[in-house]
Amino acid sequence: MKKKNELIYFPTWMAGRKGYAERMRQVFQEYLKSKDLHLTPQRVTILDHLLAADRHLSQQEIYTALRGGGIGKVTIFRTLKMLEECRLVERVTPPNGRPRFEVKAERPHHDHLICLECGSITEVQWPEVEKIQEKTCKDMEFETLYHRHELFGRCRECRGTHT
Repeated sequence: MKKKNELIYFPTWMAGRKGYAERMRQVFQEYLKSKDLHLTPQRVTILDHLLAADRHLSQQEIYTALRGGGIGKVTIFRTLKMLEECRLVERVTPPNGRPRFEVKAERPHHDHLICLECGSITEVQWPEVEKIQEKTCKDMEFETLYHRHELFGRCRECRGTHT
């Protein structure tokens, strides 16, 4: 069964997905420069692979796709770590403990519905929930730095209801 697109790239970028990808490469290059590191072809390839993905990818999936180009597991591991440190990429960890990654920077906040059977991850936005959270935090004088919601269950396909 073909996996559905999980990632939602919202149409707020006037330059489209190509312009978004160029911006993410620029942000990564600036981050690496601040650490006296270089944007190597391997790092570009890994970032570009994530940017082209239509779903959340595991480290193993990235390695499987790119190993033919001579990119090793350690390079992928280190690059994902750098991408997380510069806040371009975020990990989503399903119950099986094998994290999957998504490009997160400059995309609208969203949460995840994670299927415990097939592992699909669906991105959702809940403006009403966000408003309640913001009001509660304001009322309690709590400064929120970030949050994420991950709900676990079974997707429509795994439940066997195709309505």
